[in-house]
Amino acid sequence: MIMRNTEVHRAFMIQCIVAVIATLLTALLDIKYGLITLLVCILFIIIYIVSVKKRYKLFSELALDIDRILHSENDIMLEKYDEGELAILQNELYKMVNRLRHQQQSLQDDKIYLSDSIADISHQLRTPMTSMNLLLTMLSDPNLTDEKKFTITHKLYEMLSRIDWLITTLLKISRLDAGTVQFHKENISLSELIRRSCSPLNIPIELREQKLIINANGNFSGDISWTCEAIGNIVKNCMEHTHSGGTITINAIDNPLYTEIIISDTGDGISEKDLPHIFERFYKGEDSDENSFGIGLALARMIITRQNGTIKAENNSGAVFTIRFYKVTV
Repeated sequence: MIMRNTEVHRAFMIQCIVAVIATLLTALLDIKYGLITLLVCILFIIIYIVSVKKRYKLFSELALDIDRILHSENDIMLEKYDEGELAILQNELYKMVNRLRHQQQSLQDDKIYLSDSIADISHQLRTPMTSMNLLLTMLSDPNLTDEKKFTITHKLYEMLSRIDWLITTLLKISRLDAGTVQFHKENISLSELIRRSCSPLNIPIELREQKLIINANGNFSGDISWTCEAIGNIVKNCMEHTHSGGTITINAIDNPLYTEIIISDTGDGISEKDLPHIFERFYKGEDSDENSFGIGLALARMIITRQNGTIKAENNSGAVFTIRFYKVTV
């Protein structure tokens, strides 16, 4: 079998020719020297053939191990190949196998995460859609009063708005996950940034008879649109967890190291159980509103961290969210 290899066959023929020539030359001097030379040459040829067969065996075992690795067997150890060129090859294969195993685990984790996310999204969509089906059934009642129809229609509009917000937010999260979002640096005053962030919430805050206090000095440098989205989601969370007549305060400063935005409310704060998980996707605390999806704060953190920022949640006579956008890499 090994003689089918062109290089091995060529080396074997050269060794035979050299052995014959050496034997003939030494035999001319003395027949005993010729025999000794012949025996030595035969010995070297045998050693060569044995070593080649051994190497072929190792290569064959290595090929089988690689085939087993390709068929997802994870208990293969390559440390036994520890000689010459095989040691170099083993070292490179070992690194490749470790990388493949890591990628396989990452893909498995991604599959599990995707499966869980799809299940969560399905659950989040199913709840309002079930309510909408019940409301549509009620709306088809011919004896329904105009006032009742108006109330049901208003509820349907609210649920459609919730579904629209959920889908829009999930699309934003998926874009951030995929790394397709390009953040653009723009300069804007902190007071204007916060004003734009809170603008969509001014009416809901007013309807809840809550007070919004803003103290902002300095400037902000970053993506204005995405940052407004993040701040708006945090303020929305504070609004939903603050009682009627409560206060939401936003203090913002700018210094040479970072831009800091502190958002606090006079609500009941965040429970100690929920505090470590408050920024996790689809996490809903014990006191969460039934209309909450648990993705607003997760999106806010993604936007902030991708702009070299940090966000921290804590309690101090209510919930306190501290955001910092660093001007140097941390």
